[in-house]
Amino acid sequence: MKIDTPILVATSNPHKLAEIAAVMAPLGIEVVGLDEAGVNLPEPVEDGETFEANARLKAVYYAARTGRLCLADDSGLEVEALGGRPGVQSARYAGIGATRGERDAANNVKLLIELRDIPPDRRAARFVCAMCLADATGRVLAETRGEFPGIIIDRPRGTNGFGYDPLLLLPDVGLTSAELSPSEKNRRSHRGFAARAMAGWFLRNSAASGGA
Repeated sequence: MKIDTPILVATSNPHKLAEIAAVMAPLGIEVVGLDEAGVNLPEPVEDGETFEANARLKAVYYAARTGRLCLADDSGLEVEALGGRPGVQSARYAGIGATRGERDAANNVKLLIELRDIPPDRRAARFVCAMCLADATGRVLAETRGEFPGIIIDRPRGTNGFGYDPLLLLPDVGLTSAELSPSEKNRRSHRGFAARAMAGWFLRNSAASGGA
């Protein structure tokens, strides 16, 4: 598959865009977010019951309306003791906050309140990322998934990343996701795994078409 223009990534979140770009750039694949591409469409209602459904919904929506190859992801946190919550509601878990930073802080506070009586050995959790690629007509071309397991600690640590990163501890290194360097987080994270799997799809399809 020959890619002549940057792939549109269906996000206005600069952190997500940077993580995806870091994986795609070594392949010579350029990505651009909604803001940079000047896409000013009403956001689709993300009413899917799974991360995969929401990623597909966004990829198809933006691809069909912009006439561009579009990559979308949906991601969030699943906590075993909470029956998988916040899940697809991760970004809107607390339901308050005018800015992304305010929403992240409120979500983290709500999560810690819900887990305050749960002992450390029952706080297993994982970040999940589902990605979907749609062509310029809105046809789904590829879907991938990545997971990033850890445990939820009782207070935030670290200043890197966003969302629930300060609360997810990685026992093997004793650091939270927010304490990892950007490159190390990308190597281990749910979004890094999903993006590398998507990059593999591009490589396979490029080879199959003879690079054309």
